[in-house]
Amino acid sequence: MKAQALHGHLDALLLAVLESGAMHGYAIIEALKARSGGSLDLPTGTVYPALRRLERAGWVSSDWSVVNGRQRRTYQLTAGGRRTLAGERASWQEFSATVQAFLGDARPPAAPA
Repeated sequence: MKAQALHGHLDALLLAVLESGAMHGYAIIEALKARSGGSLDLPTGTVYPALRRLERAGWVSSDWSVVNGRQRRTYQLTAGGRRTLAGERASWQEFSATVQAFLGDARPPAAPA
């Protein structure tokens, strides 16, 4: 998948991954990759700055935790993040329906009789 295709959607994807519960950064990257069937194999240099941005916005909170004996920063959705995710989902439904009207079928609609 082209990185440009993610423009404007990465935040929503990260929020959606965190909807299932708290995760550390590497687990988030792996979840993106798994849920996309390998299409989203994002570098840490893309994901971690986005997580920090989401935290500054108040949509994600983080705490240090021990995972497999190692200290890791664990991220989770805040109430504001859940509201934002709901809004992102509604916007995505509207956007994808509009694009589908143009790209979903190669045949133009029949003209009214």
